[in-house]
Amino acid sequence: MVDQRIDGAVERRVRRQLAEQQMVVARGSRAPQGTDSWGERFGFGIVSMVLAIPLSAIGGGIAHLPGLLVAWVGIVGVNAVQAARTNPGLFGGRRAKSSQDSEWED
Repeated sequence: MVDQRIDGAVERRVRRQLAEQQMVVARGSRAPQGTDSWGERFGFGIVSMVLAIPLSAIGGGIAHLPGLLVAWVGIVGVNAVQAARTNPGLFGGRRAKSSQDSEWED
C-alpha cells in the first residue's frame, strides 16, 4: 500500500518535470535556473559573518596581520563566488555600446 503511494508520487513528479522540460524546448527558451530565494541569500550572508569571527581570531592570533588578511580574502572570495552564482553577469556582464563600437564602419 505504501509502496504504491510512493510509486504514484514519484511517477507524477517525473511526469511533471518531463512536461516542464518539453514546454521549455517548445518555447525555445533555456532551461529554468534553480530557485534562489531571498532567505537562502540572507542565510548565506549570516553564516558567512558568523564564521568570520572565529576565522579572524584564528588567523590574527596565529599569523597576526597577514593571517587576518588571508582569512578575510577567503571570506570575501566565497561571498563573491556566491554573488556571481546567484546573479549571472554581475561581474563582467554585457558592456554598453559606446559611440566607437558602431556597427557601421567608415
